Amino acid sequence: MEFKLDRLVRKSVKGLLPYSSARDEYTSEGNSMTFLDANESPYPNGINRYPDPQQRTLKFELSRKYQVPETSILLGNGSDEVLDLIYRAFCEPNVDNIITMPPTYGMYKVLAGINAIENREVLLTSDFQLNIEGILNAVDKNTKLILLCTPNNPTGNSFSYDSLLKLLVDFNGLVVVDEAYIDFAKQKSLLSELTTYPNLILTRTLSKAYGMAGIRLGICLASKEIIATLNKIKPPYNINELTQGRALQEIINEEQTKKRIAEIISEKERLLEALSSVKCIKVIYPSEANFILAKVDDAPVRYKQLLAKGIVVRNRSTQPLCENTLRFSIGLPSENDILIEALKKIG
Repeated sequence: MEFKLDRLVRKSVKGLLPYSSARDEYTSEGNSMTFLDANESPYPNGINRYPDPQQRTLKFELSRKYQVPETSILLGNGSDEVLDLIYRAFCEPNVDNIITMPPTYGMYKVLAGINAIENREVLLTSDFQLNIEGILNAVDKNTKLILLCTPNNPTGNSFSYDSLLKLLVDFNGLVVVDEAYIDFAKQKSLLSELTTYPNLILTRTLSKAYGMAGIRLGICLASKEIIATLNKIKPPYNINELTQGRALQEIINEEQTKKRIAEIISEKERLLEALSSVKCIKVIYPSEANFILAKVDDAPVRYKQLLAKGIVVRNRSTQPLCENTLRFSIGLPSENDILIEALKKIG
């Protein structure tokens, strides 16, 4: 069946014209102008003017980085805003449904609830892979989105590349692939598949590998038609001037980021080896992210023991298939030393 995006867009969004802000109607070309169009304060302090609503300079650099047209990029106030825009553009409240695969990132379910969208859950397999048959069996005429995270949070593993492609081929809706942790993975991104599969949406973030969780910048990569639809409902100034400037610095100067990624991966390997000799740890799951999920003998007890030693980890035991698991983010070498020493003492 031929994929037609128009079939998926909400009726209320199809005819919608995006809000046209002052900075949409006139774009500065670097020449000196007297700006009296946006009711801003005229007193210069570096942030008295509204930011570029289309983040053109930043998108130019991201276009070069990802080798996609600028028209295939949308930026959000974190990946969560990007995901929320996708729900609101394509899912009719109290009618449509999405499919998610627990254990996974909890905001997929929260956003479904906020937007009054049914969330159909198909558990991962025992080895944390996609149950393709179960997913496709859950699809009906009102299924608009399939959402997944690879490498997955909280499990840390990547999904089979072939299984991802099968979903893209067999599902005639949108497949949203959250690649928040892709910079740490051995498995390649689906980025090269964007031109092949018009129903593919990728989300990225600068919160993990780029170390900029505090500026809240999420990235959406998709066809220009999908991006144009999302731009209809995007708040006009959702990315502030400070965020745009800080993100631009890091994107242009990536050498430090590459070094930090390499160190995190190296530290993860060191931590994996150390955890293997800790008695209270029963299973260590494979990870292609910047964290490790491990099954322990008693997660609530071990969590409190680590907390008493000043170490905060994440107890993931409430998640499906994750009974008695703790998630350890990879810290600085000195922080990892503290964790290793504490686990050996309590283990």
